[in-house]
Amino acid sequence: MAKSASEKGRFRDILKVLARHEITRGLSPEKLRRVLEDLGPTFVKFGQLLSMRPDILPDEYCEALTQLRTDVMPMDFETVRGVLEAEYGKAPEQVFASIDSEPAGSASIAQAHRAVLKDGRPVILKVQRPGIYEKMAQDMRLLHRASSIFRIVRRSGQVIDFDNVIDEMWSAAQQEMDFLIEAGHIREFTENNAGIPYIAFPKVETALTTPRVLVMEYVDGIQIDDTEALKKAGYNPADLCDKLAANYLKQVVDDGFFHADPHPGNIRVRDGKIVWIALGMTGRLSARHRHLFKSAVIAAAENDYYALKSVLLSLATATGPVDHIKLYADIEEMMTRYAAEELGNIDIGVFVMVFLHVAEENGLVMPTGVSMLARGILTIEGVRSRVSPKTNLMNILAVHVSDTVLHEKSVKEGLLRGGRALYAFGKRTLDLPGQASDLLRMAAKGQARIGVELVGSEAPLARFDRIMNRLIVGIVNAAAVIGSSILCTTDMDPKLLGIPLLGVLGFTASFITTVWLIVRILRANRKPGLARPLRIKRFKLKQ
Repeated sequence: MAKSASEKGRFRDILKVLARHEITRGLSPEKLRRVLEDLGPTFVKFGQLLSMRPDILPDEYCEALTQLRTDVMPMDFETVRGVLEAEYGKAPEQVFASIDSEPAGSASIAQAHRAVLKDGRPVILKVQRPGIYEKMAQDMRLLHRASSIFRIVRRSGQVIDFDNVIDEMWSAAQQEMDFLIEAGHIREFTENNAGIPYIAFPKVETALTTPRVLVMEYVDGIQIDDTEALKKAGYNPADLCDKLAANYLKQVVDDGFFHADPHPGNIRVRDGKIVWIALGMTGRLSARHRHLFKSAVIAAAENDYYALKSVLLSLATATGPVDHIKLYADIEEMMTRYAAEELGNIDIGVFVMVFLHVAEENGLVMPTGVSMLARGILTIEGVRSRVSPKTNLMNILAVHVSDTVLHEKSVKEGLLRGGRALYAFGKRTLDLPGQASDLLRMAAKGQARIGVELVGSEAPLARFDRIMNRLIVGIVNAAAVIGSSILCTTDMDPKLLGIPLLGVLGFTASFITTVWLIVRILRANRKPGLARPLRIKRFKLKQ
């Protein structure tokens, strides 16, 4: 009963905030950001997760949500002590030499405190807010009830289904609330990058880490975009930026496991190494998606429209019939923008976002990992622009992908694959006469069938369908006139004014049908767009 009363009270609070911001009058990016901030920590986290998904929200909304305040009202230290004691089953003083009572940072899910282990090593404690899971679950249920009020229209004209968005964001938040998962992420990143001397990750104190408390090495150092401090410390910002970009692209292309929120606050420089921190938000790409990503980079570098279209269709899931002519034209238009640009002048962040826009306009939905990658690349591109404007991610990516492809396809492997392909081609060539003979024999027996699939613009097909319907009506009408004329030459009863009644009815029906058909044709000719000739676009398919 108390729980029900609590939900009702919280729901009233949510409705008051929505009413105060006049949500029914429309939703702008800034208004959505202010609404989420006023609704509290749960919704701030929801907005932060949404900002990582340009496939769900338009760019301007994602950009506004990245500005959500990360600091929220901190927990008092007694509450922090209570969580630590509940997790360890003993007083925090028995586990740590000291704990700073002032928080180093306070977010929607957890709060960070500096501490010192018994052996003197400095660490950071990430302590989860008590009851946050239950509070967020309640807020998500209530947000479902209020979701119909939100209305954001995509560029494609589709209205965003907030119920599906809420479910997806809640699933991501649940993973972030289990600190054992984040600890596993840190260990995986560390193993993946063990051979790179200039990259580091904080060490996790596994024995002290629980689902609600994460204990890891304290990382000080200089924030990656503080170029003045970096120069004073003897670092070359451009060199650091090149290394940062190369490592991030390695995470994507080679490992398929990448930092999904690489903003400057999550990257430090310490003892000559770039240290990645705050690894709660991560993305994954399957081996297949990594291969397609490489193919997309190569297709973009070679200006191969057809290959890029094939990659897009392989990556995405279609929400309905795909208009292949429009899709090809959109990709051609996208690539035309960059045709005159040198590879080193292309902003990869903008390029990826345009690529996502093309997918959205054509009803294609990208996998979650690919969408998070798009936002990650856009974020790292922003870091690059502040730290070293001359560094170009597209160049680094193209070189990395080329090196990877060359590594995967060694000379020996290439010769073997080429030999196998040549053998298969020769075998198929020798089979062609027999296959042609079988096809002719089947055709002679009436057993051959040809399947034709008409794809592309649906509007011309619908227009052709209307033309055929009118043609059929005209033929039937002519047959009725001829039939009625023949009836009128007979002495068939009953008669009307000396003419067989059936013939009169036939003439009348034919007259009415003819008038209706003429009216429809005249009206159709007055409608804009229907009188335009059907255009057939020719394509050159690249091998």
